[in-house]
Amino acid sequence: MLTLVSSKPIDYCYKKKISLQQFFTPFSAATKLSDQSPLDSPGDLKFRIPTTMYMLVNCSKCRTPLQIPPGAPSIRCAICQAITQIADPRHAPPAQPAPYSHAPPAQPSPYSHAPPGPPPNAHGRKKAVIVGIAYKYSRHELKGCINDAKCMKHLLINKFRFPESSIIMLTEEETDPYRIPNKNNMRMALYWLVQGCEPGDSLVFHYSGHGSRQRNYNGDEVDGYDETLCPLDFETQGMIVDDEINASIVRPLPHGVKLHAFIDSCHSGTVLDLPFLCRMNRSGQYVWEDHRPRSGVWKGSNGGEAISFSGCDDDQTSADTSALSKITSTGAMTFCFIQAIERGHGATYGSILSAMRTAIRDVGSSGPDLGGGVVTSLLTMLVTGGSAGVGGGLRQEPQLTACEPFDVYQKPFSL
Repeated sequence: MLTLVSSKPIDYCYKKKISLQQFFTPFSAATKLSDQSPLDSPGDLKFRIPTTMYMLVNCSKCRTPLQIPPGAPSIRCAICQAITQIADPRHAPPAQPAPYSHAPPAQPSPYSHAPPGPPPNAHGRKKAVIVGIAYKYSRHELKGCINDAKCMKHLLINKFRFPESSIIMLTEEETDPYRIPNKNNMRMALYWLVQGCEPGDSLVFHYSGHGSRQRNYNGDEVDGYDETLCPLDFETQGMIVDDEINASIVRPLPHGVKLHAFIDSCHSGTVLDLPFLCRMNRSGQYVWEDHRPRSGVWKGSNGGEAISFSGCDDDQTSADTSALSKITSTGAMTFCFIQAIERGHGATYGSILSAMRTAIRDVGSSGPDLGGGVVTSLLTMLVTGGSAGVGGGLRQEPQLTACEPFDVYQKPFSL
């Protein structure tokens, strides 16, 4: 479980534009217990964000960033046990000029500032983080995830009027090092998404990539497992656990702010750890299941609204396939969500969820009629994928979770 003690360092980093390395240093030593790949033994994610900012120094042996308590002459690294001596800054030699004065300047982090300009409309800002990970040249490679990211960005800009400058894309195709979907960049992007949000703001988090699960030992999961997202470097840096995602983008949401998450990955049903899950049958009838932890820990927001569409239930896998589009590889959940919006099923949350489930069940029978509009206009621009089609339907059921139960057929959907 992740315990968020204070948001002061986050506010500080946002206002002072502190670098990516400095921002994530509080996580480096403390997340050691939970940074595991699916092949490792599971563990809990427990760390605290300090309420004061400490001076930082790299370990003299393994170069891990360390926080120095005020006045400490030395510090021992918790990872390699090496002792690093702390030099007195008053006796430090003057800085030497760089040997190559014409070297290109370092690229600024896109996470150190709010979207430029005034809010795009009277109802507040629109911000989005879109992550698509293909895991290229690895045994985990996926073919449709970057296509998913491009399709979602196209939809947000053209259908829901999100300013392009307010959308951060993390894919392996990006040239900006801050936009590669590794663990640090994904964490920073999530904090950027909610930082400085105000009543009327609309936030979107879309993820297409691998998901996994690991045993939960603190009793806050109904099924006994934590759900996880797998960054590009998850095999060396570990996964991002649902407790951390909840603490990063759900719990800080103030009243009047709306967050929608679209998670196209395996085991993603409750990956935001939202308290309530909409259990819908094939006829479209539903009940809300209570997934609040028995410990009493609150996993909802700070008054804001958080709603998540996910590709499958916690114990299911999610398909990466060309069976739906017939044009290129996509994630089944992302394609069916965009198709539901394109075909006029986007009036309510219930109509979207029902349309998505029907489309996935129908794969391999008659096959979907793509029609025209936002979906196919973008898909036809993409490079044709190579994954095989799936016959006889897909064994996954998209899920809907939320901070509070509501009438899914009455509540209008809007981003």
